[in-house]
Amino acid sequence: MKILIALVLSVLAVGASACTCNSMKWATCDGTPCACSVLIGENNPQKLDCTKLIPKCFLMKAEMYRAKKGLSTRTGIGGKPVETAFVDNDGIYDPECENDGKFKAKQCNNTEECWCVNSAGVRRTDKGDKNLKCEKLVETMWVRIQLKHKEVKDKMDEAGLKTAIADAINARYGFKKDLVKEVQYDPKARLIVVDVKKEKGDRVNDLTQMAYYMEKDVC
Repeated sequence: MKILIALVLSVLAVGASACTCNSMKWATCDGTPCACSVLIGENNPQKLDCTKLIPKCFLMKAEMYRAKKGLSTRTGIGGKPVETAFVDNDGIYDPECENDGKFKAKQCNNTEECWCVNSAGVRRTDKGDKNLKCEKLVETMWVRIQLKHKEVKDKMDEAGLKTAIADAINARYGFKKDLVKEVQYDPKARLIVVDVKKEKGDRVNDLTQMAYYMEKDVC
């Protein structure tokens, strides 16, 4: 399964300095003790806890800032979701974040038009004006990830796909392997569909962070 793990598991390079942020390649780190931050706006550094995955809301703000500055960003792989899924059809936007990195339930993208989002920052309501009420942030319990691999000479070991993907997600993002519930593979399309689910009431595992990191890791 080396081919699959090479596809799914992107190892971030560690520099010579001991003061680095392995979970955010755009971070600036310095000082003793080491402190890291990432720019999410002009002269607006966001402090980071590099012992954990950086919250998706901070990542999106950093990506939006870099896009505005013409700096490099990495885009994810799209695909056709199930009909009942919340779909990020609006693309990347400049979100409002809570202090802990969670998305605010109402987003306006610095405009007069607003909408409600789930914990992944994906719009779940029609758009309205700034009087729109979003009572709470709806937790994302199920993430479907679609991957497409390059052409390979050797036949893919379909029977081992689930184990290999679960191992890679555990090693790279620290999530338990049993969160990977189902893996489907279409060899003709070279398409791998991964369903990652958590139990209702689980506030420990944030699937949205894992999914966003995976988008950026997979080429």
